[in-house]
Amino acid sequence: MPFKPVTGFLSRLFSQDRALSAAVKQITGLEPQNVRLYRTALTHTSVLKQTSAGRHETNERLEFLGDAILGAVVAEFLYKKFPYKQEGFLTEIRSRIVNREMLNSVAIRIGLNTLVKTDQGANNFRYKSINGNALEALVGAIYLDKGYKTTRRFILDVLVKPHIDVHTLVTTTANFKSKLIEWAQSQNKAIRFEIVNVKPQGNVTEFTSEVFLNDEPVALGHGHSKKRAEQAAAEKALQSLDI
Repeated sequence: MPFKPVTGFLSRLFSQDRALSAAVKQITGLEPQNVRLYRTALTHTSVLKQTSAGRHETNERLEFLGDAILGAVVAEFLYKKFPYKQEGFLTEIRSRIVNREMLNSVAIRIGLNTLVKTDQGANNFRYKSINGNALEALVGAIYLDKGYKTTRRFILDVLVKPHIDVHTLVTTTANFKSKLIEWAQSQNKAIRFEIVNVKPQGNVTEFTSEVFLNDEPVALGHGHSKKRAEQAAAEKALQSLDI
């Protein structure tokens, strides 16, 4: 008799695991081996703040890992796809593929947003990258669960090729700086770009540009030229201002 509550708890836990495994398989095409990894990948840090009693694992560490794996796979993909393009071009296209706006969009397209566990107040400005972050964490979970080769196939066959139009990214030269300046002028706001850091990286130099609106910092951008850094900063500013 005393064991019934424990048995009931285990039964519910196994049922939840089966449901999560089925949902993950539907989205990724992969059968999870370590379900706990995927549960962690889909648990946003806001849940930790909501249930502060005790220690609860969130997806931040898996997000860190997944970001690195995603960047490496996309870098290899672009390196082979564009054998005659220079490093600056490859870096710019990679950054446009793995930026938060793109990852958020892809996460929603594959239905990952329906599985992410957050608190009720998490979908605000502060947490607007929840789905993209969860996608990176999912990549980290797959890597630990299945290894690099399977993760690489998932990134290319499930995320990049079906949902990211690389040709459009390459042929569209969006001038984010001009768009931001035009918006600022229409709102009677003073805008300026400032190079706030210059960092040598081997044979190249990384510039960091910061955008200011009415002398208030808005966004930072990085690039291997002042122009690219300003464009990156302007793009992030447009995203943060929801323009």
